[in-house]
Amino acid sequence: MARIAGVDLPKDKRVEAALTYIFGIGFTSSRKILEEAGVDPSIRVNALSDTEVAKIRSVIDNDYTVEGTLRTEVTMNIKRLMDIGCYRGLRHRRGLTVRGQRTKTNARTRKGRKKTVAGKRK
Repeated sequence: MARIAGVDLPKDKRVEAALTYIFGIGFTSSRKILEEAGVDPSIRVNALSDTEVAKIRSVIDNDYTVEGTLRTEVTMNIKRLMDIGCYRGLRHRRGLTVRGQRTKTNARTRKGRKKTVAGKRK
């Protein structure tokens, strides 16, 4: 089992798919990482040698912000928006959608369960 950036990669998956388990690495990034490290993307994680794992780990450490540092960076960006009081920050503070989606009928994931309002008759 390969452990990269504090994440145990699943053994039976292909390397290009397994790297996406790391926060901050998507499919495109994983392909670029493997190309730079010189590793075949179709190989399974359990078939990786220690040198290949070390190459992948060094590429990720040098060129990418992943896992804990990326999470703190994103959190600090949101906190900054809330502190300066911009529109996006106010939406974050209120727990509403931030990127211009409609909220009259949808947005239940962001807003939570419906709260029934009494006496809403004309």
